[in-house]
Amino acid sequence: MAALTDLTTRLAEAPAVLVHVEAAQGSVPREAGAWMAVFADAVVGTIGGGRLEFEAIAEARARLAGERSDAAPVVRYPLGPSLGQCCGGVAHLRYAVVTAQDLPQLRARLAARHAPLALFGGGHVGRALIQALAALPFDVRWIDSRDEIFPAQVPDNVACEHSDPVQAAVADLAPQSRVLIMSFSHAEDLDVVAACLKRLRERDDLPYVGLIGSQTKWATFRHRLEDRGFQPEELARITCPIGVPGIPGKQPEVIAVAVAAQLLQVPQA
Repeated sequence: MAALTDLTTRLAEAPAVLVHVEAAQGSVPREAGAWMAVFADAVVGTIGGGRLEFEAIAEARARLAGERSDAAPVVRYPLGPSLGQCCGGVAHLRYAVVTAQDLPQLRARLAARHAPLALFGGGHVGRALIQALAALPFDVRWIDSRDEIFPAQVPDNVACEHSDPVQAAVADLAPQSRVLIMSFSHAEDLDVVAACLKRLRERDDLPYVGLIGSQTKWATFRHRLEDRGFQPEELARITCPIGVPGIPGKQPEVIAVAVAAQLLQVPQA
């Protein structure tokens, strides 16, 4: 998202050559769809770095200067000895001169596919997570029952929302939302988990529901949720503790990195 914003700003002032990974076979630095925009004095985005990107930037600037008017729009790059890379795959790069007039089409074409994510809780870990998620492919609804909790400035992919009671927001989450629950109150956490379980029972469209806390906290929650009528197979849909295993730190920033990594493991629908 930041790269697209930078492209929009720069393209209003000067033309560029858009370099787009049209196709990729085997081991390559970036997947099909990756892009960079090459200006005379700057590069926005990346197709993976290394010799491939170096060659692509040189080719793009030659085209920008009008030196390659007869060149094919798509160039095939084997990632072998000739490029000094040992990936072994093949990248097909498409080159196109773009100007400010192309911006509406480029925004629609290059906008990353972001997964919806609901973050319940504006405490220290929640704030650290917002920063960790800023450059990742998520559209975040940051929800808290305390209206004054949110900072004045948040990343472009974050929308703040006051909800009281906080669990009421679960009903209208976007389908396929990932959900993280870390409010200031265990009672609120429990109500949000219960609302998520109810939605899973009715619609089964939340691929990840994570609750911050220890195994002891989850044992207590599990008993209380059983008392509310939820079955063991339903409770198994909740991830608690959250975060990829093997990262022992308790600092908010460390937890945020572990949780962001776990979210990236959740398959896109």
